[in-house]
Amino acid sequence: MSDADAIIAALNTANDTLAELVPGFTDEDLARTSGAAEWDISQVLSHMGSGAEITRASLEAAISGTARPGSDFNNSVWDRWNAMSRRERADGYLKSNRALIELYNSLDSAARGSLRVDLGFMPAPVDLATAAGLRLREVTLHSWDVRVAFDDKATLANDAVAALLHGKPDMYAWIGKTDVLSGRELDITVTTTEPASAFALHLQSLVSVDFDVPDHPDGTLTLPAEAWLRLVAGRLAPKRTPATVTATGAATLDLLRQIFPGY
Repeated sequence: MSDADAIIAALNTANDTLAELVPGFTDEDLARTSGAAEWDISQVLSHMGSGAEITRASLEAAISGTARPGSDFNNSVWDRWNAMSRRERADGYLKSNRALIELYNSLDSAARGSLRVDLGFMPAPVDLATAAGLRLREVTLHSWDVRVAFDDKATLANDAVAALLHGKPDMYAWIGKTDVLSGRELDITVTTTEPASAFALHLQSLVSVDFDVPDHPDGTLTLPAEAWLRLVAGRLAPKRTPATVTATGAATLDLLRQIFPGY
C-alpha cells in the first residue's frame, strides 16, 4: 500500500466514524463546546465541511490540469458556511465531506502516484500523499474535537496515527512557539507506542524532529503515538492525558504544552 493509499484509507475511516455520529446529534449537541474550546460542535463541522469543499476544488483542478481557485473562492466558501445555521452546518458537512471522499476513492493508482496538487500556500505543487495528508491531519484532529465533547477519553484513530506520525509535511517549525525557552536549546528523546518509534525533538529557535536520537538528551518523553500527535496540536490537556505518559528531565509536559499551544 502506498502512502497515498494509506492516507485515503484513513480518510475513509474518519468519514465513516462521523457519518455515523453526526446524524444523531440534537440541536443541543451541535451547540456543545468542542475540544477546540472557541468553537461549538457545529463550528468544527463547518470548518471541516468548508475545508472539504476547498480541498475538492484544488484536487479537481489538479485532475483537470487547470488553475486552482484563488482566495476569492475560499472567502466565498467560508462566508457561506459561516452564515449557516448549526443544523445546516452538520448536514452540509456530511454532504461536502462525502463528495471529497468519493473523489479520492475514484483515483486509480496511476493518478495517486502522478498527481501534483497546488495548495496555494506551499512553494510548489505537492504530491497527493502530502496534499491528502494535510486533509487527514485536519480531519483527525477535528474529529477528535467533536468526539471528545462526549467522551473525555477519546483518542485519535489508529490508522490515522500510523499515517501521520512521520508523514509529510514537517510542520514543527510552524507550530512550535519557543519564546518560553528564553534562548535555551534542548534535545528531547521521544519514544512512542502504537506504533513504536524513537526520535529526537530539538527545541531551538525553530523546532524540528529527526531520527538523530541523542546519547545524552536533556529529557525524555514516552507516550502513545496518538497522545504525541495531540500534544503537538495543543490537545493534551491534563485531564485528557493518558496515565502511560512519562516525562523526565527538561521534557516537562507543562513546558511542552507551552511550546505547542495548538492551532
